[in-house]
Amino acid sequence: MQPATKPFKTLTKSLYLFSGLGADKRIFQRLDLSGYSVNYIEWIAPLEGETIEHYAARLLCQITSQKPTLIGLSFGGMMAVEIAKLIETEKVILISSIKSGNEVPFYYRWMGHAGFHKRIPSGLLKNTNFLTNWLFGTVSPFDQKLLKEIMGDTNPAFFSWAVNQVVLWKNKTLPKNLVHIHGTGDRILPIRFTEYDIVVKKGGHFMTLNRSDEINQILRLQLE
Repeated sequence: MQPATKPFKTLTKSLYLFSGLGADKRIFQRLDLSGYSVNYIEWIAPLEGETIEHYAARLLCQITSQKPTLIGLSFGGMMAVEIAKLIETEKVILISSIKSGNEVPFYYRWMGHAGFHKRIPSGLLKNTNFLTNWLFGTVSPFDQKLLKEIMGDTNPAFFSWAVNQVVLWKNKTLPKNLVHIHGTGDRILPIRFTEYDIVVKKGGHFMTLNRSDEINQILRLQLE
């Protein structure tokens, strides 16, 4: 009788990726997550007057694995934190994001209390220029083209709702297994307002694309 063969060890860790405000999985296209079960969360239309907590609960149907690892970029990081308050997770990794209301820049909070953000014309979303490229840190023609496509595809209603959630976010509950990666050159969510774990020197808000080699190395270490 032949001895029983030992089964091959496979990587079955499930990763759920949350893109930035209005963005989609294109923002992760240069990440190397081979060997893992990768799932991209799709944004859904918010309900009238919906809170970020209620929205997070409605996204849960897209997460079918037990103890998943959540990776959130920008607004997606905030949503990953809210999801982690509802289910048990193996790890929560934030990139270019914030994890509590204390990290919302004071001028965003001022905009929220004053209601200024509600008067931003939705048509501005459909255009990119020197200012938007500077804010997002997009330098190469590829990055600038992708930013233009993402902004052009952004749903104005979702954008307005999400901006409102950002400026008024008051979360104080942090996942115990959270890792926060932030770039020193982030102009959308400046690093000085955050308590980060891992820093990427001169990394901007688009660093999953233009600093992907460094982000891939960091993620590999965190996912081991």
